[in-house]
Amino acid sequence: MSHGDIRIGTLVQGSAGAGYIRQIVPHGFESFQLTFWQRIPEGLNLKTLAGEVAGALDEAAVTLSGSKPVISSLAVFGNPLQDKVCAESWKQCIDACALFECDLVAGFAGALAGEPVPDAMKQYKKVFGPLAKRAADKGVRLAFENCDMGGTWHSATTNIAHAPKAWEMMFDILPADNVGLEWEPCHQMVSLIDPLPQLRQWADKVFHLHGKDATVNWDVLRTRGLRGGETVVHHRTPGFGDTNWTDVISMLRMAGFKGWIDIEGWHDPVYRGELEMTGQVHGLKYLQQCRGGAFVANPK
Repeated sequence: MSHGDIRIGTLVQGSAGAGYIRQIVPHGFESFQLTFWQRIPEGLNLKTLAGEVAGALDEAAVTLSGSKPVISSLAVFGNPLQDKVCAESWKQCIDACALFECDLVAGFAGALAGEPVPDAMKQYKKVFGPLAKRAADKGVRLAFENCDMGGTWHSATTNIAHAPKAWEMMFDILPADNVGLEWEPCHQMVSLIDPLPQLRQWADKVFHLHGKDATVNWDVLRTRGLRGGETVVHHRTPGFGDTNWTDVISMLRMAGFKGWIDIEGWHDPVYRGELEMTGQVHGLKYLQQCRGGAFVANPK
């Protein structure tokens, strides 16, 4: 008996690999998303990496999830619609999932830089149609993060999958059951969207969550506006932001979600630098508490 339905973990750069995991796994992280920026580094052997990571996880203690930590997913954050090497990295991750004993590849959907979101749909289907089919054949799911990467509806940069209207278009043009979202409240709050009603609507398409929150500086917004040159929204580690993650996890469980919330650190304006891991471990414990605390079996 355990909290095995929803595990709480963190992100790890793929190039840091097993060595980094060994250093932080004693803190109690239950899962790890291995991430790659834009592409898998040349010369990095995923089979070798998988063996090294498996060794690090085997050495770990059982967590509050009720089992040893696992790899939740592999992720590539680049522009696969315009970068063929990035698209090839998605393919490599799909093929490598079995090595890491996971079934999920996440990342940006890509974009036609400088062009409106709808203009990229044809290229999106061209690139991800075959990738979704390849993934389905291997029992793998694909999930798109909801970060706008500084782009807008009328001028995207790296990722078209940052707004519900785009999701509707993407899932309509490529209606694959194994294609969904890697969601987090933060990026919606940056757009001044209330994340909880959105999650309720889209929960069945959420395959993975990034544990990242935000604080909206309403006083700045009301007195300086969005274009006043001041920060309106700060990205935060869970436990330091505005979102009630008890509600998030309750909503996920009511929707039948089973998966992972992996903390995306390195963004908090306060818990950074020497306080980075302090903040992440606080976020881990906070999310575990929002999940209900330690598992307690019912009396027989």
